[in-house]
Formats: sequence, C-alpha cells, structure tokens
Amino acid sequence: MKKLLAVVAAVAAFSAHAETLTVAATPVPHAEILNFVKPQLAKEGVVLKVKEFTDYIQPNVQVAEKRLDANFFQHQPYLDEFNKAKKTDLVSVTGVHIEPLGVYSTKVKKLDELASGATVVIPNDATNGGRALLLLDKAGVIKLKDNSNILSTVKDVAENPKNIKFRELEAATIPRVLTQVDAALINTNYALEAKLNPEKDALAIEGSDSPYVNILVARPDNKDSDAMKKLAAALHSPEVKQFITEKYKGAVVPAF
Repeated sequence: MKKLLAVVAAVAAFSAHAETLTVAATPVPHAEILNFVKPQLAKEGVVLKVKEFTDYIQPNVQVAEKRLDANFFQHQPYLDEFNKAKKTDLVSVTGVHIEPLGVYSTKVKKLDELASGATVVIPNDATNGGRALLLLDKAGVIKLKDNSNILSTVKDVAENPKNIKFRELEAATIPRVLTQVDAALINTNYALEAKLNPEKDALAIEGSDSPYVNILVARPDNKDSDAMKKLAAALHSPEVKQFITEKYKGAVVPAF
C-alpha cells in the first residue's frame, strides 16, 4: 500500500511540474522525429504532443495565433516569405535536417529524355517554387536569368530549350499528379509519404550543401522557454542523428 501511494505521489508530482508542448508537423519525417524524442523529453518533465498537418499554411497560422506552441516542417527561406506575406513574426529555434528536393517521373528515366513541350509540376509557394527552378537550372533542363535568386519564378526562365510547360500546385498535392505529368519536383517529406525513394527514384536531387535546412519554429514569446530549449537539445542529440541517418538512408540529412 505504501509503495502504491508513493507511485501515485510521484505521478502527481510529475504532472504538477510537467510542461506540455504541442508541436505541428508534417507526418514524414518531422512527426516521426518528434515522436522519437518523446520518451527522452518525458524524462525531463516535458510532455510533447505532436499534431500532424499535410499543408504548409495552418502550422504557421496556428502557432502565430497561439493555438499551438511550435511547428516543425519548413526551412528558413519559406518562413521568411511567410512572415513577410502574412505579417507574422515567427522565429527559428534551431535547424535540424535537410530534405533534398528531387525531380521524379513515371514517364522517363533521365531528364534528357523529356520530350519537347513536356509538362513539369513545381510547388506553387514562392520559396519552394524558386528552389525547384534552381534545381532544374543546375540539372541543365532550363537556364534562369539569375541562378542565385532563390525566389525565381517561371517568368525568370531565360532559356527553355525543351519548351517545358510548368504547372504550379500546392506542394502536398504534387505526388498525386505524378503519373499524370512528365515530371514533378517533390519535397522529400511528401516523396516519402508517397513511398518514393529519393535516393533511387529521383532523376535529380539537391546535394547536402542545400541551404534549405528544416527548422523548429516558435514565437518570440516562447522560443526561449525551458521546454523549448529541451526540445531543441533533444533534436540535436546523437540519438536523433543516428535515427535520421539509419531510417532515411540519405533521403533526410542531419544538419548538425
């Protein structure tokens, strides 16, 4: 009886001092990584709740509106553009990993096999759209006016020898149309959800030198909270680096 009371007291004490963090994340790999660190955070008095989203808008909106504490799904260029467009002031807490953007196709096995007038789908948000065009420029499919401009648009294509027809869609929906177009540029998280293997299936893919590091994002008022610092530290642990390396086998690359 005394042991039972001691256990109850310990649980009550933990509950009284535990802090809850609710973090938005896209399912793969972000939610998987967060769920991996849950047990460690629980030992440190932080209850981590992961809320999954399949779009790039609501995770930021809900953090800004204080309906969620943080999110984990985006890179800094996307966050900068979002803050500018929506007049929010979300901030990066720490960088965690890189998800190389890739070109995929069910119609051709090499990019130089794309026919004249081929339809290629790219993300419709400013940063990932520009990122997609930069990758196509690097792969020699097109030439941009300025291949250092991360916000390039289809209007900035200077040379298009194959007369590529670009379609712009929300990033999350692109895998669904892959079989209907000649090629598509897909973010790794959505490629993994669609059971694509970036290392084997991508016709071209960003290198590990990509500047698009995925970040943990919060608000200025909570970015330095004790619980947020513990989450950031957990995401930079050797265990997480090993988890990312072994589970995603190069499709996701640790950035620490």
